[in-house]
Amino acid sequence: MKKVVVGLSGGVDSSVAAYLLKEQGYEVIGLFMKNWHDDSVTISEECPWLEDSNDALIVAEKLGIPFQTVDLSAEYKERIVDYMFNEYERGRTPNPDVLCNREIKFDVFLKIALQLGADYVATGHYCRKGTIQNEDGTETYQLLAGKDPNKDQSYFLCQLSQEQLSKTLFPIGELLKPEVRKIAAENNLITADKKDSQGLCFVGKVHLPDFLQQKLKPKKGIIVEVPSDASQFALVVPEFHNEKEKLAFQAEKPIFSMEDGKVVGEHQGAHYFTIGQRKGLNVGGTKEPLFVIETDVNKNIIYTGQGKTHPGLFRNTLFVKEDELHWVRPDLALKEDETMEVMARIRYRQPLQQATLYKVGNGLYVDFQEKQSAITEGQFVAWYVGEELVGSGVIS
Repeated sequence: MKKVVVGLSGGVDSSVAAYLLKEQGYEVIGLFMKNWHDDSVTISEECPWLEDSNDALIVAEKLGIPFQTVDLSAEYKERIVDYMFNEYERGRTPNPDVLCNREIKFDVFLKIALQLGADYVATGHYCRKGTIQNEDGTETYQLLAGKDPNKDQSYFLCQLSQEQLSKTLFPIGELLKPEVRKIAAENNLITADKKDSQGLCFVGKVHLPDFLQQKLKPKKGIIVEVPSDASQFALVVPEFHNEKEKLAFQAEKPIFSMEDGKVVGEHQGAHYFTIGQRKGLNVGGTKEPLFVIETDVNKNIIYTGQGKTHPGLFRNTLFVKEDELHWVRPDLALKEDETMEVMARIRYRQPLQQATLYKVGNGLYVDFQEKQSAITEGQFVAWYVGEELVGSGVIS
């Protein structure tokens, strides 16, 4: 019997994952990860870890599997929270959920599971794993989208490696969410009707400025509204000698200064805001709502534009630096000057978009067929061939 450690989070998905593995004949151990102690910044009782760990314990008892709690809060603080502060300080917007999977669930947690003698770890993610048998007897693992199009979570796992995938199982990837709830109800699992948790991976619902204020001090600055006919949006497109020049031009962000618009309000710190953001600006009196089109953390200025079709929000092309580029399938990695047609997304739940990858010496361009709204530095772009996620990178 193969031994599997399931990350029991106290939610319905991981509960059913554990149940299915037990049904399939695995020796199953439930492990709850405690990753956060500071309740002062959570704004609701949405994700109280105590209740979650109790629910996880009750599920484990019901399934008759051993259960224990591991405290990973030190690693979580160091690898996720500190990273978040650093990124926000640089004016980038990190994705803690992607990092949490790469750094905590499939690294620290995986190592603990292997120390317990496990063959695999399993989670309640809506995604699937495929295996390709190579001619030399080795195996290549595929990260495939979950069967439920509304819940597919492959994007959050876009930084996993072959090594991590080799030790991972996704028991609910073939199921739809209603089917998962039905299995939980039929087996009287306490989590059957439990709401899906929201907010920051393991921290719960957090009022982000409050959370960030623990480290990043408020600092008054101005909000500038840039009109949609500003000169930056009427660029004369030069002659390009090659594709690389054209992509570099298209990936370039417009540069704004105070003179490009009018001051319409004040903010408490440019590092609290992200591109595409609408809430929290507290500026009234505009015909259409204002959206953040750029933040300048050095000068502490936020540039905004009216309406969600403002040209400052849209670009066709983004760039990923070489050291922030990751191939889930290293065997498919592009060499310099190679291209690949893919479907890509720049945020979770975004419908997949047609794009072309262009590999250059210092990184990779992702060139979308249609302009994308709010391409945000620090977020992840992930690309797919068919239903397989083959690579990802941090938008730079």
